[in-house]
Amino acid sequence: MLTLRRSLHAGAATAKARKPNILFIMSDDHAAHAISAYGSVINKTPHIDRLATEGMRLDSCFCTNSICTPSRATILSGQYGHKNGVCTLADHMDGTKDYLVQKQLQQGGYQTAIIGKWHLGHGGASDPTGFDYWCILPGQGAYHNPRMSEMGTDKQFQGYVTDIITDNSIAWLEQRDRNKPFFLMCHHKAPHRNWQPAEKYKDLYRDVRIPEPTTFNDDYANRCGAAAEARMRIDRDMEIGDYKEPIPEGLSPEQRKSWIYQRYIKDYLRCIASVDDSVGRLLDYLDAHHLAEDTIVIYTSDQGFFLGDHGWYDKRFMYEQSLRMPFLVRYPREIRRGAATTDMLTNTDFAPTFLDYAGLAIPTQMQGVSARAVFQERAPVDWQKSIYYRYWQHLGGHRVWSHYGVRTHDYKLIYYYGQALGKSGTIDEGRVPAWELFDLKKDPSELFSIYGDPEYAKPQADLTAELSRLQKKYEDEPQHLTAQVHWCPTDEPASG
Repeated sequence: MLTLRRSLHAGAATAKARKPNILFIMSDDHAAHAISAYGSVINKTPHIDRLATEGMRLDSCFCTNSICTPSRATILSGQYGHKNGVCTLADHMDGTKDYLVQKQLQQGGYQTAIIGKWHLGHGGASDPTGFDYWCILPGQGAYHNPRMSEMGTDKQFQGYVTDIITDNSIAWLEQRDRNKPFFLMCHHKAPHRNWQPAEKYKDLYRDVRIPEPTTFNDDYANRCGAAAEARMRIDRDMEIGDYKEPIPEGLSPEQRKSWIYQRYIKDYLRCIASVDDSVGRLLDYLDAHHLAEDTIVIYTSDQGFFLGDHGWYDKRFMYEQSLRMPFLVRYPREIRRGAATTDMLTNTDFAPTFLDYAGLAIPTQMQGVSARAVFQERAPVDWQKSIYYRYWQHLGGHRVWSHYGVRTHDYKLIYYYGQALGKSGTIDEGRVPAWELFDLKKDPSELFSIYGDPEYAKPQADLTAELSRLQKKYEDEPQHLTAQVHWCPTDEPASG
């Protein structure tokens, strides 16, 4: 049964309030540190940067589960995976839920559309619901000449996927009902693996050497066994489909790793160049049609990504490059130009925020809160000072241990509890549960776990208590917190 709670924003319920349009642009695996507005040293994103210049940059926006399908379900539902039923890549969205944000907006007078990557299942109840129009890629979709499902009809498109998604988004804006505000989700496939750039950018960075991150040669010491076991290493785990041509003979191990990195990162950044162009086209469309003042524009990604950090590609871990989401928002009527904030958000907060701006009540099923006051630089004194994270998909191809944890502004506590796939598995007895604790001020690269260090006894106890509080708040079940644990960085994970 759908129940609603009143928005905390004083003006949200006024009948005469202007309902803004909402343009939500989301890419896939675009790390914040590959956006120049966030200080990237490896690329420039001038069109995405416009949103930071003309609006607000959020520096502490985090995903609650760093993998595509669960993150997308959280954005639509305002819930953690254990509530919306989408914890792993194998789970599908239940489109019959009536509290999903697009349904609430549609019922509140918005014209709604989603174009691009869906990745929440396909067919039946897993097809998009609550959208007046949808045109989605099947699964991951293809970079070139993709097939898409338009309102359930399979169609073949010619061209590059980022351009096609942008073209279709603009076409929908042209054909929309201008008597209604719109909610458009423009969801790019790029820059998801295996990174195939558009023809126009195939030679971008050809004569440039991309800097390697400072943790590129991490040896995974000083942490528990989870980091060492993960199969996301650039030098060991990438395949020829990632770097596109045979590795030259005669390279030393260090040269080989650098060669693969340069091939991977350049294609990744070339894909981002097309996404940046797309953002520019959409912003130009709003300007040309006098819609900019009345449209909230958001650019984000479904999670972060390792760009050679710790010697890795991919995501999944609660470490910073994977956990952090870029989030740039522009709304000239309320958001100051050039603003930035370190106030914490998670992707559970997106849906309540949209509903607040639309002047609609927020369903009580949603676990997030509206960030409208944060955008207005007047966050309440009791605004969230910590966030809860949980990654369910134990091991699998990338061999990342299931874990959960809590992050504050100063510290991060992670518990690797070792449970098999999602809600249906059994305890993996081959790996001893393990803790990690990081001092984010002294060790922002998260290289040295100080769990068990007597000097950190108080923050360790405080974070353990905060983890328990957040699990109770979000009604998630702790996993064997009283089991034998180890933190010694020299321990090797058991086989199994």
